[in-house]
Amino acid sequence: MCRWAAYRGEPLFLEELVISPAHSLIEQSHCATKAKTATNADGFGIAWYGDRPEPGRFRDVLPAWSDCNLKSLARNVRSPLFLAHVRAATHGSTRRDNCHPFVNGHWSFMHNGQIEHFEKLRRPMEAMLDDEHFHARHGTTDSELLFLLALQLGLRERPLEAMAEAVGFVEQLSTRLVGAAFVKLTAAFSDGESLYAVRYASDGQAPTLFAAPMGGKGGYCLVSEPLNDEKDTWVEIPSGSAVIVGKGGLDAAAFAPRIERFSEAAE
Repeated sequence: MCRWAAYRGEPLFLEELVISPAHSLIEQSHCATKAKTATNADGFGIAWYGDRPEPGRFRDVLPAWSDCNLKSLARNVRSPLFLAHVRAATHGSTRRDNCHPFVNGHWSFMHNGQIEHFEKLRRPMEAMLDDEHFHARHGTTDSELLFLLALQLGLRERPLEAMAEAVGFVEQLSTRLVGAAFVKLTAAFSDGESLYAVRYASDGQAPTLFAAPMGGKGGYCLVSEPLNDEKDTWVEIPSGSAVIVGKGGLDAAAFAPRIERFSEAAE
């Protein structure tokens, strides 16, 4: 399973999540404690927002702990909203196009989890995409395809609803083709204004998600696992939940797949 960290609030240097904490994202890349695999060495990436609507992005296939460019970038880039990810591959080879975060216009997305039996679901998922979103796909991962499907279903206008419909479609498609649905999803995504995250799994055993205030003035950090040992600081977000970090701070809501719009398409 991958590890990730995201932040929205007063501008911070990226190193305050990626490098500096005792259990920073770089530390988690070779010593994760709340994942099935402790090592996440199949690439890394960062997307950050600044003065332009579209995020900047840096990705590579090196292990995060060995890349001096990542450390230099994190020490010098300051942003009010950024997403950072270290990858343990489940679907898709180790190449830059398969490293998170994925970006489309001013939207960014990263994912920890997997779509089981993806090799059987990939073609019908791709068939749901129009030409614009199909040709926007550069890698081969289930994560990027889920992101593009959610974009087509309205992520830009209604982020959480579109993500719920994308997950619902995948579950229904999986049930029809392989007899069971098995999706694990702890994902973060942003339009440069708000930061969204969802934690969900078909069996209720979703990858972990924690939140903590950071940076003052309503800023929050969302992570796969806490960045330090201050247990009173970190709140675990329950499975079946969505989180929105905006100008007013953090709000939470229930998250569940929506399938009513796609019953015919999945059949």
